[in-house]
Amino acid sequence: MAIRDLLKPENFRENLTRSRAIAVEVVGNAFEHGGVVAGNFAYLALLTIFPFFIVAAALGGVFGRSDYGQDAVNAFLAAVPPSMASVIAAPIESAMTARTGLLLWLAVIVGLWTTGSLIESIRAIIRQAYDATSDKPFWRYRLGSLALIIIAVIATMLALSVQVVLVGAAEVIAASVGFPENALSLVAFSQLFTFLVLLAMLYLVFGMLTPTAYRRKRHPIWPGPLFISIWWMASLALLPFFLSNFANYDLTYGSLAGVMVSLIFFFLIGFAMVIGAELNAAIARARGGAPQEAANE
Repeated sequence: MAIRDLLKPENFRENLTRSRAIAVEVVGNAFEHGGVVAGNFAYLALLTIFPFFIVAAALGGVFGRSDYGQDAVNAFLAAVPPSMASVIAAPIESAMTARTGLLLWLAVIVGLWTTGSLIESIRAIIRQAYDATSDKPFWRYRLGSLALIIIAVIATMLALSVQVVLVGAAEVIAASVGFPENALSLVAFSQLFTFLVLLAMLYLVFGMLTPTAYRRKRHPIWPGPLFISIWWMASLALLPFFLSNFANYDLTYGSLAGVMVSLIFFFLIGFAMVIGAELNAAIARARGGAPQEAANE
């Protein structure tokens, strides 16, 4: 539909009514079961951080990028609140360097399986939103999860390589036009790149885990990943401010305060996952959905 047609009063009112109905459906479904699902997601996310980076470091070595593991950790720490990063940085690095040889690859196998549980959790969130079921055997889903993890690791390696090139180019441009070394423009560029990488990774995950019947052009996948990416960056910016001004977790949890902040952050991301999945599903239903026999794979 052309923009001119969208602005016609009758079409505008229809789209506004449809958008309001979608928003009401998404909010209702998210608050109905989002808290429980987000709690499970937070637990699995914290559990799988260390195995994922063990896998990433090992695969980076296979591709001749032995430094990839540390680069991936640095990129991840830049996408989480500082108080969380300060707590998990050293344990992640220790976990990545504690094993070599056969023990390393045994850890990789365990890491793939553990991280696969988080992928299956996201799959369950998406399928619940679409009210889709499946009779496929368990092992097929697990193999798909393992493939998705490997694809995500390779894609992250490519993204980090591109980031090195782009950041170098940005610094050269900034120096040539006389910007200060720590110019706000470079900070904004870094944040924008983090946002774009998040969006691309989430689109990849949603694209592979959404039921096949809803991957067609008339059922867009991008709204959910876009919402989650915006929510993620907003949480990254606002959570440290909230914790420093309205809550003092050190007084309540002592040395476990950093762990609690990590769980809170992942809970927020898990809740955003629920909203993103419900948003995509609500849009699909508003556009006619898919036949039940096609949705249930």
